[in-house]
Amino acid sequence: MNRFALAVSSAIARVTESALGPYQTAVIRIGFSATWLLFLLREFPHRQELYGPDGPWDFDLAQQLVGTNGSFTALMWFGGGIWFETVYLFAVLTAVLLLAGWRTRAMSVLFMVGVLSLQNRSIFMGDGGDNVLHLMCVYLVFTRCGQVWSLDERRARRAREAHARGERVAPDRVGPALWSVFGFVLVAVTAAGRLDGDLTVPLILWISWLAPAVWWIVGRRARTAEPRILLDVIGNVVHNGALLVIMAEACLIYATAGWYKIQGSRWQDGTAVYYPLHLDYFSPWPALADVLTSSGTMVMLITYGTVLVQVAFPFTLFNRRVKNVLLAAMITEHAVIAVVLGLPFFSLAMIAADAVFLPTSFLRRLGDLAARARGRLARRGEDPVKPPAPRSPENPEHAHVGSSA
Repeated sequence: MNRFALAVSSAIARVTESALGPYQTAVIRIGFSATWLLFLLREFPHRQELYGPDGPWDFDLAQQLVGTNGSFTALMWFGGGIWFETVYLFAVLTAVLLLAGWRTRAMSVLFMVGVLSLQNRSIFMGDGGDNVLHLMCVYLVFTRCGQVWSLDERRARRAREAHARGERVAPDRVGPALWSVFGFVLVAVTAAGRLDGDLTVPLILWISWLAPAVWWIVGRRARTAEPRILLDVIGNVVHNGALLVIMAEACLIYATAGWYKIQGSRWQDGTAVYYPLHLDYFSPWPALADVLTSSGTMVMLITYGTVLVQVAFPFTLFNRRVKNVLLAAMITEHAVIAVVLGLPFFSLAMIAADAVFLPTSFLRRLGDLAARARGRLARRGEDPVKPPAPRSPENPEHAHVGSSA
């Protein structure tokens, strides 16, 4: 009984004392923001047909759908092309800033607003990757995804170094400005009735706006450290809970996909992979598809292997080595899907979701390699070519020149 109590207390301490998985959440942040950004940039010439007023799903149809399901989309606040272009560029900008890790607390919320605004405007334009991104953009709001590999982390590190040197650190003015603008817009759209419908997103927006205010008041007014410690514990629990939900969501995606495949006759007889590879819509490289399907044995192995990996993966989380092997297999599978079936953004979204299970040691080594590569590039750009040393008697390398003269 004492061992059980000790294990429970250790688990509680681990969940409450720190925000777990800082590298995993950073990879998720970078992966999903990059996926969304690349999608928006690729579809920029076709944005009007996808989500704008020129699409087959016009503004009136979108209003009827939103009025029925109560989903959130800022594109329904106003009509016209100017508002659409503003929201689209807003989605691009928030993706860039979240990717860089600039003010991640605010940008994760605004990133969610951009994703939901476009996707809920035309829900029939997406695929499985859009569904994953739709869910993960909400979960990211509750994580501390800027602890590492972000501009926020660099700014905090420089502030700590300045404090250690005894230097004065300038007060943060950008954070309060963002909070004020966000609050003004939130109050205005709520008063105008633009947030009517499902309460989930409005509630997230209000909590995200009020939480920094409570944090600031407690930090300034509390006479003891206990209130600040309590808020920090709450933040850690929320972060760790969101991280657990992300992991459970990824397992659920693979488990449901695998078990549904088992019920299909084409998956049972080992021929399911053959058919999508010969559809014109999913064959950007017909010659490559022909090579993969030229052998019936290869088709069967790929078909059964896909089902086996998806069904088995959730059960391998308790064995680190087996989990890492299947994780590598799934990431490879999605990379192949991106190339062979022409579904790059679906694959990028799934790889970003898979990144939550990557080992911390591997991510640290990856970060160290990236830092060293960045350092070498910076030194090459900063160090000019040194001129040759002057020929003088004082220079030992050229002493014989001076004596001969």
